[in-house]
Amino acid sequence: MNPTLRFGIIQLQNRPWATLAENCQTVESLGYDSFWVGDHFVNGHNMEEDWFDGWSVLTALAAQTHTIRIGTLVTNIIYRNPVVLAKQALTVDHISQGRLNLGIGATTERDPSHRMTGVEVWKTAERVQRFREVIEIVDHMLRNETTTYQGRYYTITDARMKPSPIQKPRPPLTIAAIGPTTLKVAAKYADTWNTYGGWNLSPQQTLETLRERCDQLEQYCAQIGRDPNTITRSFLVGLTDDKPLASLDGFHDFIGRYREIGFGEFIFYYDYPAIPADKCLNREMLERIATEAIPAIRAKRAG
Repeated sequence: MNPTLRFGIIQLQNRPWATLAENCQTVESLGYDSFWVGDHFVNGHNMEEDWFDGWSVLTALAAQTHTIRIGTLVTNIIYRNPVVLAKQALTVDHISQGRLNLGIGATTERDPSHRMTGVEVWKTAERVQRFREVIEIVDHMLRNETTTYQGRYYTITDARMKPSPIQKPRPPLTIAAIGPTTLKVAAKYADTWNTYGGWNLSPQQTLETLRERCDQLEQYCAQIGRDPNTITRSFLVGLTDDKPLASLDGFHDFIGRYREIGFGEFIFYYDYPAIPADKCLNREMLERIATEAIPAIRAKRAG
């Protein structure tokens, strides 16, 4: 397998709008492939800090940038109606002139978005079924002018989508998945599958865990007759004990290990104090990775 190779930045929306816009424009000017924001009602790790709405920020960033792809990592299904979400995605696709990556995840029962928005905490079986229905609705609506859908949790009638998206057949879907049920959804619908390894896993444990998930994804693709190579494998970096930003050599080694098991996209946190510096980019490393490490990796790959 010789996957595509993309590098993205996630900047959480816990700073002034002017700073968010400036940082996104800097990331764009440095040649990164994508810029992402979160989508929770508050930062669950620090609920006292400032925090903007993810889709509102994304919409504004669409108008402040020109070439970089933008997206949510990932859209929160707790308080996002899937029909309204599809319309938001359509709108941002147009404002960005076709640069939207639509990320969606199942969230967890620990997300304070439940109690803060008055949505009861779902049991796991309900959560994954809602997740599947949300993906099915959004996928269908972004491909078709009119959608009627009858699910267990969501029902819609003659939902209209005009104009059609700029990206055809629809903006690409990034689906976050860890467990078997959500991986099955990714196998069917994802253009990109995103995962984060697991909290506090050693580098070897992370590699083996992700190798197992890759094997599962391939099995689920085989069951429905889909080529697994049509799904880009994406790694949200920074939540394991890997130290990819300790040095440029460490960065090259990190990327190489995960490329070997099929990962083609790597998304790094930028300027987030909750993540140690050897896992999270500061301004200096943001520039060094863009100007030294990534060109070297791509040149080697091209050669």
